Amino acid sequence: MRITKNAIPTKIDVPGAVARQAIGFGALDAGSPLGAEYFSLGAGTDIAPLLVGLEDDACQAPHWGFMVSGEVVVSYVDGTEETCRADDLFHWPPGHSVRVVDDAEVILFSPQHEHGAVMDHMIARMAG
Repeated sequence: MRITKNAIPTKIDVPGAVARQAIGFGALDAGSPLGAEYFSLGAGTDIAPLLVGLEDDACQAPHWGFMVSGEVVVSYVDGTEETCRADDLFHWPPGHSVRVVDDAEVILFSPQHEHGAVMDHMIARMAG
């Protein structure tokens, strides 16, 4: 299975952030479908305000991915932080938020149901 970046459906497109999500991109062992996601994020983007209202005011979907370019700081609900930079592979467990330091291109693979709910929540917060 393959898809080009520009063929991935756009879920969020606002100044400083474009989130593309291809649903049904394989499945986990338990049969839960995966989403393949490509995020283009501008420096200064902080998703924390969009996560307010979720459990612990954090993204509760796990992600596995690759930093194509840029730099992001991932904050966890336990108070720890880590920095991901271009060419890093990563796993972000549930209970995190992301702040963009340098313009970033990020590829994510996430359980579709969990991350779809988070993205829908973010969209609702942007609309309200």
